[in-house]
Amino acid sequence: MAWFRSKEPRIPAWQLREKQDEELAVYMDVRKAQREWERARLLFEEAVGEEQIDYAIYMLEAAELKYQMNLRAAKRIGLNRAQLINHHRAEA
Repeated sequence: MAWFRSKEPRIPAWQLREKQDEELAVYMDVRKAQREWERARLLFEEAVGEEQIDYAIYMLEAAELKYQMNLRAAKRIGLNRAQLINHHRAEA
């Protein structure tokens, strides 16, 4: 049944593994940036005094930018939300 086989070229196992490793690394970066953003948000909520508030704003803005950068990287390699959820389940 040669006619039934897919006409798409097969991806070598090492290339597939490299792609999976890259996806996992990007996923881990996204999760880390998300946690940093959440910590910065909590720091902002608990800040008192002008200096602490200024510092918390700085940290929150930096964390938001880092999170956005990592989400763009995930989008660039085609990592979608379902894949992120699957990676998260595999991580747990």
